[in-house]
Amino acid sequence: MEMTREKWSIVIAGLIIGAIAGLLVVVGNPKNMGFCIACFIRDTVGGLGLHRAGAVQYIRPEIIGLLLGSCILSLVRHEHAPKGGSSPLTRFVLGFFVMIGCLMFLGCPFRMILRLAGGDWNALFGFVGFAVGIGVGVFFLNRGYSLKRTYSLPKFEGFVMPSIQVILLLFLIAAPAFIFFTKAGGGPGASHAGLWISLGAGLVVGALAQRTRLCMVGGIRDLILFHETRLLLGFIAIFVACFAVNLAVGNFNPGFASQPIAHTDGLWNLLGMVLAGFGCVLLGGCPLRQLVLAGEGNTDSAIAIIGLAVGAAFAHNFGLAASGAGPTANGQIAVVIGIIIVLGIAAANTFRSQKA
Repeated sequence: MEMTREKWSIVIAGLIIGAIAGLLVVVGNPKNMGFCIACFIRDTVGGLGLHRAGAVQYIRPEIIGLLLGSCILSLVRHEHAPKGGSSPLTRFVLGFFVMIGCLMFLGCPFRMILRLAGGDWNALFGFVGFAVGIGVGVFFLNRGYSLKRTYSLPKFEGFVMPSIQVILLLFLIAAPAFIFFTKAGGGPGASHAGLWISLGAGLVVGALAQRTRLCMVGGIRDLILFHETRLLLGFIAIFVACFAVNLAVGNFNPGFASQPIAHTDGLWNLLGMVLAGFGCVLLGGCPLRQLVLAGEGNTDSAIAIIGLAVGAAFAHNFGLAASGAGPTANGQIAVVIGIIIVLGIAAANTFRSQKA
């Protein structure tokens, strides 16, 4: 009975989140990108001037709201527990390469589901690659992979990342000269819902994800390891709700060609998400889950988020990110290097664990 209640809870949360993602497109966010953790972190990094891609520069309130929503609800539920110290530099590197993989595919696992709900069949290659990457990660989990234990930290540590989000919100509202904004018509960064709508949506999604432990990586991982479908049901619900919204408002356009902010190179869509899925398993959760955990006070997840942000800056400063025209040669090399490095991290922390 308890498990049934938990499953209904995550399904309802998924339906709400999927509807929010679909409606954010209606009120201004890019098509098939009502909510994308990787893309919105990239935009925020651009808004701070840390990369020079003028088409994707805007501090996204959804990211701010998501982390703060998780923080607030974790405080209310007495689940805010500052902790960290589990191989932070390794987590930074993993976060970096997860972002490289996501920007090859042009989206995080969350956006992968939203792209499918909008009829972008290129995301099917991403989904297969994501599942393969998770499967490889599970191979190492079954053999003892571990980044070692975390440690309790002073309360102050748990509020650093939420405080940074408040500062980013103040920057967005005040719009000082050193903050960058994509000009209207200039690219995805210029497409966004109103500030307070986006912030409110982020707060709701963050609170729901904190309450239900929603994680796409965890859903597929648990299905493989334990034949447990609870977390996966949440993302199925997100797909169903977003699909319904897209169908109702005319945003469902099935096919491969001319999809918004997407490319049709199936091999690199697949390999990008192999890297993302593999890295996320080793981190213990997808980018959405990392933001939620950071809101709960987990500084290891905060380090992973910083890795994601630095990865986004590198991707756009050095021509690693794909575009609608397809992947770049630099990006293809970076993905291959990323898979090799993440494989090395997995092996080192598996066999070291067996010897310890």
